Amino acid sequence: MADVVHGAPQEFWRPPTPELENSAGEVEFLSDMAEACPRCGTEFLLGSGFCHTCGGRRPVAISAGARADADEMAGLWQQAVDGVHSVLAATWEKIEFPRWLRYLHFHEIKRRAGLSTAPLIAFVIGLACAMGALLVGLSSTKNVAGWQMIQYYRVELLLGATAAFVAGILLKKHRQDGEEGE
Repeated sequence: MADVVHGAPQEFWRPPTPELENSAGEVEFLSDMAEACPRCGTEFLLGSGFCHTCGGRRPVAISAGARADADEMAGLWQQAVDGVHSVLAATWEKIEFPRWLRYLHFHEIKRRAGLSTAPLIAFVIGLACAMGALLVGLSSTKNVAGWQMIQYYRVELLLGATAAFVAGILLKKHRQDGEEGE
């Protein structure tokens, strides 16, 4: 700020920062400060030293050398990720799965059950809650408070199962007379 003229009248269109004139005669501002706040991502106001949103101090922008180093590291990281991806893809293609596993595909289950996606997901959630209620019922306790807690969890899980099954019923698309299935 030693280059700023003291006592000169400030015009609204001129910032109080030093300027450089490049070879083309255009005026450039010396900008070694960051353009956006690293904490909240808000763009800094012209000439401000603090973020007007979060109040954080305006840091110095990254230098060209540091930016080049970061780009080089990003390139090395991308090469490593591509290498791991190619090795895993080659390994995955060599694995042979049993034929019965195709019956567990989501689309195969959806086709066999005759449900669209949303009712099928609700049905699976309902089954999971019902199974959870059965599994919680298998646990044992030695006092009344523990038994009450187990019953409370069972009731909650059964209510969740009921809600999921009702949601599945409400989301199911009903066929009109004369229409055939998919």
